[in-house]
Amino acid sequence: MARGTWASWSMFFEGTFSSPWYNKHKTELLGVLLAAASNFLISVSLSIQKCAHLRLARQAELKPFYRSKLWWCGVALLGLGELCNFTAYGFAPIALVAPLGCISIIGSAFISVLFLKKTVRAADIVGGTLAVVGMYLLVTFAPNVPQELTARRIQKDLVSWPFLVYVILEVIIFCILLYFYKRKAVKHIVVLLMMVALLASLTVIAVKAVASMIMLSAKGKMQLTYPVFYIMLILMATSCVFQVKFLNQAMPLYEARTVVPINFVFCTTSAIISGVIFYQEFQSAAFLSVFMFLFGCLLSFLSVFVIAVNKKEERLQVPYIDCGCIPGQKLTGKIQPDSYGSCYGTLNNKDDSGKSQS
Repeated sequence: MARGTWASWSMFFEGTFSSPWYNKHKTELLGVLLAAASNFLISVSLSIQKCAHLRLARQAELKPFYRSKLWWCGVALLGLGELCNFTAYGFAPIALVAPLGCISIIGSAFISVLFLKKTVRAADIVGGTLAVVGMYLLVTFAPNVPQELTARRIQKDLVSWPFLVYVILEVIIFCILLYFYKRKAVKHIVVLLMMVALLASLTVIAVKAVASMIMLSAKGKMQLTYPVFYIMLILMATSCVFQVKFLNQAMPLYEARTVVPINFVFCTTSAIISGVIFYQEFQSAAFLSVFMFLFGCLLSFLSVFVIAVNKKEERLQVPYIDCGCIPGQKLTGKIQPDSYGSCYGTLNNKDDSGKSQS
């Protein structure tokens, strides 16, 4: 019985890995596996770092988080996940790798149930189901673009008129949003996350170009001697820095359950559009494939919204005195307790009204 079962599985795998479909899509499948592994590692790393912060908060003696071995373990997994995600862009199209970012959000929800002892919500189950169906449609109907992204090809695409028009429109929109944000003090979440998404589109273009040129160089086709490689490398680093900057400015103003799904939808949409324009990823795709792929993206977006929007905000209970709640005090800041003592300190006020209140 065991021999028959083993023989059946052997025949199944041998037929699968020698089929024409697998030979045609094996590069994209490797990119999908790397993208899925990277997002899973990122979700695990974030859960580990959160667990480290919770452990440190429960300790009697407060210690910096960077002294925690558990926190550094999470950082190492985060770096490994980002490396896998970077490599995935060298094997698979942008339109396939970018929407798989929902795995990290779905994974974080289920890891928190398994390891952080959270309760399973109906939203987690519904969101996970939508994500699985969406990912299946994405992988099945993703564009198949068997092209070598050499340095010469990237140089040609950089000066093509569709990309130049796209970049000009991006620059104009970004400048308008930045004007309203800086000059008019418009800090709406759409303004901030739109700027993040516009930068993300340039980031994924540069990441795929750099990853592809590194892969070709590893195969013996040296591409690192071309100036366009270093141009893309600088573009990748610069856009990442400003992307993180604007995202960090949005996080204190709005709840994470609002920022995360909107940022995922905006960045994924901009990444797909940039892949279509710069790399012509849907150039020869059939209408049905494009429709089913977009439907898979929609399901992935819905899965993130279902899980993130219905998630309650968690806050560490850190003791402090809110000056805005003390009668006679006009201050709105918070006086944090001394980390190495048991007293809260004194109110920084010139008059003696604080003494009477104490």
